[in-house]
Amino acid sequence: MRFEALLRRLDRIAGGRHADLEVSAEMREHPKTRRAFTWITWLLAVEVLLGIAAVVVAVVIVVNGGPVPFAVWMRSVIVLGMTVTLFYFSWRASLGWYWAYQRLRLFAQIFPIITLVMAAIPNLYPAWMVTEQIVFSLIMIGVADILTGDHMRTAFRRPERPQRHSPMKPR
Repeated sequence: MRFEALLRRLDRIAGGRHADLEVSAEMREHPKTRRAFTWITWLLAVEVLLGIAAVVVAVVIVVNGGPVPFAVWMRSVIVLGMTVTLFYFSWRASLGWYWAYQRLRLFAQIFPIITLVMAAIPNLYPAWMVTEQIVFSLIMIGVADILTGDHMRTAFRRPERPQRHSPMKPR
């Protein structure tokens, strides 16, 4: 229970004003929702492995005396960290937290665009890193596709906020 209290504090930071909004238990436990999060977990696991592989390749190149540009190190470490963060969002969304679904969907739609634009900048990354970025983007597009499907948009429709009672009477 203490662990969940700590996570709820983190949720408050990550979720902002939507941190307390939950989707219905019925939609959260729906077989299509469960299946979607299973696929998302597997795709994000592949993304993490891809990120680890990029760091390993960079290390091997350096150990063998080759140059690895600073941009490769930055991209590898930052994207690996962000992908791990997406696991957190996915886990919290699978528990029914609306904010986590929203964040996961947003990043799954934005990351491929940013990654592909960065990959298109001439001479910024070596060919192996450009290939890694393209594969990363394709997998992330798959995550976004699952999250924006009809069922998931229905399951994670913005819940109604409870009405707050104003101390002032209307005129």
